[in-house]
Amino acid sequence: HKAQIRRLKGKILEKGLTFVPLALLLVRNKIKIEMALARGKKLYDKRADLKKKQSDREMEREYGMK
Repeated sequence: HKAQIRRLKGKILEKGLTFVPLALLLVRNKIKIEMALARGKKLYDKRADLKKKQSDREMEREYGMK
């Protein structure tokens, strides 16, 4: 609905959130999209994920696991 879209748009501009499409539905020749608001990762979260991926790759290389 138009009012819901305006409210979500305000949150995006105000808090720096992002629209994320969850599902696309076809209902009576109309496409409906289920949307969600999401907040991006912090820098320290990204660093932690990078370290984990790197250590997993090293272990996989060393032990030959997949």
